[in-house]
Amino acid sequence: EVQLVESGGGLVQAGGSLRLSCAASGFTFDDAAIGWFRQVPGKKREGVSCITTTDGATHYADSVKGRFTISTDNAKNTAYLEMNSLKAEDTAVYYCAAKKGIYSGSYYFLSTHVYDYWGQGTQVTVSS
Repeated sequence: EVQLVESGGGLVQAGGSLRLSCAASGFTFDDAAIGWFRQVPGKKREGVSCITTTDGATHYADSVKGRFTISTDNAKNTAYLEMNSLKAEDTAVYYCAAKKGIYSGSYYFLSTHVYDYWGQGTQVTVSS
């Protein structure tokens, strides 16, 4: 059984930083696509960042480019989302998602329908 568990969310002031983690069990990060998404009540879940571990390609939503960094530690089967210069509009529940396979990086992996596995989410609240 595949499980993804996010952690690292919390309350932070605008301009601050957080690092989210996504630990996987029953799933290895070699040859996979990993995505980070976020959702606020009443809105669709949106893609924030993705990485394809075969080629290491990363993509970001325009709203977070230059502020967020996605990475993986394949030995630990853990993905990270480093979030800097946080803004109030970054407030959301953040989810990680995963799909096994050999892929080349593409903005396609910022789409929710791509993924087979999802975590339960972690709340990020940025106070202004």
